[in-house]
Amino acid sequence: MTTTSDHVELVAELVRLLETRILDPLEILLASDELLGPVRERLRVEAEVWAAQLLGPDRERATMTAVRLIAVLFPGDAPFDPPASWWRTALGRAVARAAGHPAVAAVSYSTAGAMLGITRQGVADLIKRGKLDRHPDGGVTTSSVRDRLNRLESARGTARHDHR
Repeated sequence: MTTTSDHVELVAELVRLLETRILDPLEILLASDELLGPVRERLRVEAEVWAAQLLGPDRERATMTAVRLIAVLFPGDAPFDPPASWWRTALGRAVARAAGHPAVAAVSYSTAGAMLGITRQGVADLIKRGKLDRHPDGGVTTSSVRDRLNRLESARGTARHDHR
């Protein structure tokens, strides 16, 4: 269960990324901010919608939104491979819950740890206890990381609900 503060943090991060990755380059190319006002306002509204989709209960919609945002905000010819610190951002956490790692079926122990907010040793322990799945080619399956994040999120939501 996500909170209002999760949503607000994600919207703010999306707006910052949209500004720096899309609007600022357009402003430079057009040599004017005048034409971008309506686009800027539309992107702010869309950021609210995308945040709601990423954090919402529809896993398929969340995954598709995550993939679209990654493709637009982090374009490149190589597969998406963010640094470990990216998984601790609001967007990184939302993408991990929605899609796991959107570009690969397995990640290293260190990347899985970054996605889960734990150490590599913590990942190894979770694999030994059957809480995460080892990939046949090495590393950890992104689906098991995603599933663990969603189980933890559900448990937090239940705990919050039980204490009200």
